Amino acid sequence: MSEKPRSGTHVILITLGIALILTILPMPAWAEDFRPQWVAMTLIYWALALPTRVGVFWAWGAGLVLDVTSGTVLGQHALSLSVPVYLAVELHARIRVFPLPQQAVSVWVLLLVERLLALWVIGATGQPTPTLFYWIPTFVGMLLWPWVFILLRDVRRRFAVA
Repeated sequence: MSEKPRSGTHVILITLGIALILTILPMPAWAEDFRPQWVAMTLIYWALALPTRVGVFWAWGAGLVLDVTSGTVLGQHALSLSVPVYLAVELHARIRVFPLPQQAVSVWVLLLVERLLALWVIGATGQPTPTLFYWIPTFVGMLLWPWVFILLRDVRRRFAVA
């Protein structure tokens, strides 16, 4: 008996591509500190929705692509995205039953983990320590999570990603 091929891999890749574009898109200088962690939020959504399909390897690959496109140390985003996605996969059954505001707080903690790991790599490579504005994107991500969740859920349903 052959397995039915999994549908929707292209949809997952497209949403990650859009998140990557939103991450590297130029913004005004005043708004640069408020840029959400689009790739991290997209990966967290897919890890919560499809934990058997999207996991650490997807995060590692997306992180490497983000490292190359943003010009950071190779492996910085790969590491900092892999750990929160691993936690999302492990805790998906608990987080998915939360109402959206409580999910947003859980996602905020995962985004904090991502930023903390990136800060660790920044410190380990001898780069200057960022200011407190470094933490603002985690709050922006928490506030945007309900809309990101609803949008990606509708995309998943519309294209029957399973």
